[in-house]
Amino acid sequence: MTNENFSGNDVSFKSDIELLIKEADQKKLSGEHDKAIKICENILMHDLNCQEAYEEIGDNYLSLRQYEKAKKALQKAIQLNPRSANANYLLGFVFSALGNFDKSVEYLDRADEIEPNHPEILRCLGWSVFHQGDKKRGVILLERALNLAEHDPLILSDLGVCYLNEKNFDRSAILFKKVLEIEPENEKARECLNAVRFFQKEFKKLRSNKTKNKKQH
Repeated sequence: MTNENFSGNDVSFKSDIELLIKEADQKKLSGEHDKAIKICENILMHDLNCQEAYEEIGDNYLSLRQYEKAKKALQKAIQLNPRSANANYLLGFVFSALGNFDKSVEYLDRADEIEPNHPEILRCLGWSVFHQGDKKRGVILLERALNLAEHDPLILSDLGVCYLNEKNFDRSAILFKKVLEIEPENEKARECLNAVRFFQKEFKKLRSNKTKNKKQH
């Protein structure tokens, strides 16, 4: 079936849309975001109220870092179905990428309420809460996410960055080492681990100098 074909009756029409959404998802996963968007736009030419098509468009624009276009599509998806955990999660992600952590937490909290204990939702929520200013809750949420998906490199990395920010270098180092065990080619994690080691050395020097100064006085 090509993505131009739609059947006449309602049952076949719905079946065609499901197949096209799956096709768009495959294109997205293979990095063909423009093709995925076109498939979904074709769906909307036949059904302007297809929430899943707006979600897919938003997700693809998010991958392309075209955040305003992603936001517009996802707001339409939420307008059609305010209880969509995926649309709320994706829109929360968009606002996080834009640095609007208040809005990000609003949508991610809603996504977490609709679909509790989802590690990816908790990861993004923890990151946004941390950067919103509630660092303790942010770390707790990220630790919860890690308990649910202990080998997820994204959760490990985000938590490692937060602990680095909080000067908990030992915990941060453990997390980035684990990322590199899972993904040995992850250069970002390697850079972060090097940064952790650098700060560990600097803080040891600082403590050592403070101790010497106290003894001299």
